[in-house]
Amino acid sequence: MGLVSAMDMHHAVAREPGPSLDDVLRDGALHCVYQPFVDVDTGTVLAFEALLRGPAGTSLQSPLALLDAARESGRLADLERASLRASLQDAAGMSQGRPVTLFVNLEPTTLTQRLDVVLEAVATRAEHVQVVVEITERALAEDLAAVLSGAEKLRAAGCAIALDDVGVHPESLAFIPLLRPEVVKLDLKLLRTVKDPVTVAGAVRAYAEQAGAEVVAEGIETPDDLTRALVLGATLGQGWLWSRGERRFPPSAFRPERFAARPIGAALRATPFQLVSAGHRIRHAPKHLLVPLSKTLELMALHASVPPVLLAAFEHVRFFRPATSRRFTTLAEHLPFVAALGVDITAEPATGVRGGHLAVGDPLASEWTVVVLGAHTAAALIARDLGDTGTDADRQFAFAVTYDRALVTAAAHSMVGRLTKH
Repeated sequence: MGLVSAMDMHHAVAREPGPSLDDVLRDGALHCVYQPFVDVDTGTVLAFEALLRGPAGTSLQSPLALLDAARESGRLADLERASLRASLQDAAGMSQGRPVTLFVNLEPTTLTQRLDVVLEAVATRAEHVQVVVEITERALAEDLAAVLSGAEKLRAAGCAIALDDVGVHPESLAFIPLLRPEVVKLDLKLLRTVKDPVTVAGAVRAYAEQAGAEVVAEGIETPDDLTRALVLGATLGQGWLWSRGERRFPPSAFRPERFAARPIGAALRATPFQLVSAGHRIRHAPKHLLVPLSKTLELMALHASVPPVLLAAFEHVRFFRPATSRRFTTLAEHLPFVAALGVDITAEPATGVRGGHLAVGDPLASEWTVVVLGAHTAAALIARDLGDTGTDADRQFAFAVTYDRALVTAAAHSMVGRLTKH
């Protein structure tokens, strides 16, 4: 939840008016408490999350109040900077030189609009401090391309990514394979409010096994909660069963390999056809034979048990015809994210559809691709226009159809990397 964890909600109580946010930031009156991450199998403490606090006994003691004040005054980036500095300094000093893994929280707008604040702060961290940057799932649908770009820059700076509040909106599970977080956090209390918590937890577990990610169960307060977390597939636990947050770093084990940053890399700069042609058999066919394959993938997306994202490249806006627009409007009504890319495609080429304009010289502008990617779904039709003349239905394409999750994910990355927020 940005600078605040779910358990910080308990601290959002009314207090006597006190200093302004300007006073707090100027006087350096912020501090953090640290809540451990515990290996649910061994009970070993492996990391700590920084939870922000303001001056005790004032109206700005709670992190929620601090965030509200920062948003109202346009000083969110300043608050993030102060929070990062405070936690990184604590980790460097309070750990007494022992290596430590520190989770820090970011608000979505800081990640997408003021990443410089974060990069400047983490660049000053002590050598023995490993950093994991935690963001909330709501950031993904708001500006997917910018979140993915920001996450890659943080990984390049040595910071892994943790995705918080997973399962608040089950349809957002489709974004997990796109962001490819190294850590996924499930809140046990929030899971009790969704219709199908087993599906949410199962989707996260499937992703974690495929990607080698850690799964954190938040909100563990009792031994029964811990047992439930084990059943749901958690590898780490966090909650009042162990600590409500302290102004210290008690001894912990250092397992940096479990929180190592894994950049997505070259896929963001390639095109789907460049990716598929490197290792898959390529065949040729006219467009009219490939159209049914494309529509089959659309139906697959609509009927998936956990709705996936759908990304499509159409070469040029002239191929995004009225019938296609109607189908994509329907897709957008049922899927968490639908995008269409091509030369001269507008910001919203159909209702609810995210548009991405391609430059004429972009290699993707000569490709026709449909990608379906979700928690349990991965499929793509990837084709390249061979440039022959004749009727549209008879135009020849080199193509491949793949259900290889790694390849489909890379193809999706290459397309998302070309989307910008309008």
